[in-house]
Amino acid sequence: MSAFIHSIEVWLMEYGVFSLLFISFADSSFFPIPPDVLLIPLGIANPDKVFAYALLTTAASVLGAAFGWVIGKRLGRPVLKFIISESKINKVEEYFAKYGAMAILISAFTPFPFKIFTIFAGISNVKLNVLIIWSIIGRGARFFLEAVIILYLGAKAGPYIQEHFTQITLIGGGAIVTAYLLYLVIKSRTKPINITKR
Repeated sequence: MSAFIHSIEVWLMEYGVFSLLFISFADSSFFPIPPDVLLIPLGIANPDKVFAYALLTTAASVLGAAFGWVIGKRLGRPVLKFIISESKINKVEEYFAKYGAMAILISAFTPFPFKIFTIFAGISNVKLNVLIIWSIIGRGARFFLEAVIILYLGAKAGPYIQEHFTQITLIGGGAIVTAYLLYLVIKSRTKPINITKR
């Protein structure tokens, strides 16, 4: 199976940016190959365009997330059984029950299969604008972080990201979630006090 996927990756590389747009969109809804496998080599080959690639990848990925939401909304829970096992579906359900819409943010940045969460967001009746906002933050942070690494490490970025991908995404995802929680705490403490006249 890995050899088959690798052959698809090689074929997609021949079409450059068009493949990047397709795979970024499809990964968020039904495709098994993440856009990083194209973003990284394209960015290394054209470092002056790496941030443009990251922006295109983010935009296409967010559109794909919206499509995944529609799939979940229209086809319901049975569609996930064609992608993952029942036990993994239950696990995703636990994430949504525990973290709410923030589960989308976590999956958008980390190695978790994003498509499963976008589809489940539709099944769970998560509002589309909520999905889009969290997707922009999570996917944007992930792909622009990779762009920065490529810009600084050049050709060494590929092996570095491949070797440390899980750590990078988990640490980065944790930082995003922590920042958001701090924002909620600060926001709750700075709410204006309503004083009614007697």
